[in-house]
Amino acid sequence: MSIVQEFKEFAVKGNVMDLAVGVIIGGAFSSIVNSIVKDLIMPVIGVITGGLDFSNMFVRLGHIPASYKGNPESYKDLQTAGVAVFGYGSFITAVINFVILAFIIFLMVKFINKLRQPQPAAPAEAPPTPEDVLLLREIRDSLQNNPR
Repeated sequence: MSIVQEFKEFAVKGNVMDLAVGVIIGGAFSSIVNSIVKDLIMPVIGVITGGLDFSNMFVRLGHIPASYKGNPESYKDLQTAGVAVFGYGSFITAVINFVILAFIIFLMVKFINKLRQPQPAAPAEAPPTPEDVLLLREIRDSLQNNPR
């Protein structure tokens, strides 16, 4: 079998196509979760913590160049200028993104597994009683009703 034929068999298998669809949907879903964290959750956390903005939490490691005209307290401005910064606020945001995404995927997998569980089969009708058993029951009942 040639490499091209092997690759064709591999690529057309259902699992590979499912994986491709999952990766594409996962990428789109990741951007939704990022938006939820950045635009909905982090502002609420900022209000709860008294205006704390995680995205702008950093430690400057490098020197600011003399030609720098941006805000020395802005993480994005310093990064754009090429100043070495330790952005732990962005890391905290990424961890929160991961936890939310992992929890949502856990719930989805749990739901899908629940759907995949085989449903209990409906009770089947009892098969008809064979003629010889019916005849023996009739004889028994007859003997019980007519004792000698």
